[in-house]
Amino acid sequence: MIDFNRRKFLKATTVLMVAPFIPASFEIRKHKPLLSFSTLGCPDWSFKKITEFAVQHNYTGIELRGLLREMDLTKCPEFSTPQNIAATLSLMKDKNLAFVDLGSSTKLNIANSIERKKNLDEAKRFIELAQKIHCPFVRVFPNELPKDQDKNATMDLIIKGLQELGDYAKGSNVSVLMETHGDLVWTKDIETIMQSAFNAHTGLVWDVTNMWSITKEPPIAVYQKLKKYIRHTHIKDLEMIDGKEHYTLPGEGEVPIFTAVDAMRNGGYKGYYSFEWEKLWHPEIAEPEIVLADYSKVMLQHFNK
Repeated sequence: MIDFNRRKFLKATTVLMVAPFIPASFEIRKHKPLLSFSTLGCPDWSFKKITEFAVQHNYTGIELRGLLREMDLTKCPEFSTPQNIAATLSLMKDKNLAFVDLGSSTKLNIANSIERKKNLDEAKRFIELAQKIHCPFVRVFPNELPKDQDKNATMDLIIKGLQELGDYAKGSNVSVLMETHGDLVWTKDIETIMQSAFNAHTGLVWDVTNMWSITKEPPIAVYQKLKKYIRHTHIKDLEMIDGKEHYTLPGEGEVPIFTAVDAMRNGGYKGYYSFEWEKLWHPEIAEPEIVLADYSKVMLQHFNK
């Protein structure tokens, strides 16, 4: 368990910013979707440009997955010193924005003790940063189920890793969320892990497309089975061309994203609908100025139907 009492730094930065990260328009937004986007979609934008774009296009949240191609957020200048963190939080407050999730690269399926420690240590650094910047969630990956390793053994590694990180987050306001990702996209496997690892500081990021593109399980049925674990979601769309995935504008692909959105909307989900445009990994796809603007427009139109 992390000793958050040692963080005198927080007292210096939060006196000025008690609960500033619930946007002032919260009451107005009760009947609107909470929209955020991942910085994975704009890898060459400065933090200032990210915040300005978010405000201009009706976003209230930012999901941090690297800044200017630095994926270890703890190394980014915006978070490198108490003074820089205070300035970053002040900018977020001025823009009426919230940090909604920190995307780590942590993999829970690794068996090698040295590599496993590196991965879990990264997640712990992200938990500490999330607490400092009032961000509720840190994302981690389950990843592959290696064919040369017993499936149950890998599942056990994932469970124990998520439990360890949840325990580390105790005493904070942060939860560690496993994304439906890699080989962990079948509802039955996800349920197996969450039934063992779920607690007050663990949960799921439901990436609708990661699951549906492989399993074709109906989103309504998936949500009903996993809803008690889901704290955050990733939304994106794609179509299959010659057996390969091609990302599209939201609603122009094959993924039933709006069926999933409506299942959440009607099923009591209170979190963000976060757009994940994988521009960093796929530089050939459309520019963020186009797609991030389109997502908020399409989502608001859908919710206003």
